[in-house]
Amino acid sequence: MAYWQLFYHAVWATKGRQPLITDDAESLVYSLMRDKAVDLGGTVFAINGIADHVHMAVSIPPRIAVADFIGQVKGATSFRLNQRRSATVAKFAWQTEYGVFSFDGKRLPNVVAYVERQKQHHTQNNIIPILERWDEGKVETVQVREIEIPYLVADDQWWTEMMVLSGMD
Repeated sequence: MAYWQLFYHAVWATKGRQPLITDDAESLVYSLMRDKAVDLGGTVFAINGIADHVHMAVSIPPRIAVADFIGQVKGATSFRLNQRRSATVAKFAWQTEYGVFSFDGKRLPNVVAYVERQKQHHTQNNIIPILERWDEGKVETVQVREIEIPYLVADDQWWTEMMVLSGMD
């Protein structure tokens, strides 16, 4: 078997950004997502979100395309949720789009912390905008290269946000 370490931060929204992930449904939604991800061979490090979108820090095996993995997790989750819903509860659906970002293993604790603190980030409005993207809108490219300190980035705002995220501010 081949050796691999592939880490991703994925984010996607409910259809129409409807607040479908209620406090009552949240643990079930995340449990179904985790179960399907594990069934596909993924390792889930963190899942969290708010009422209209979710984040997942996950390792995906190279035998499955990232798009297929996310599509299957989304599909299985909405299918199972709709099987369990009552007639009075709105049908659960995800948007087609998603965002996915790869990162190296030494950044895993930072990504997990960002995912686990989603409610706090959104309440305090200290999100990292690029990590909240799930559509094809224009995104300014940020070039990153490693040096002695964790990252040198040409964009000052990105650098500040990453420093806050990593607790180095």
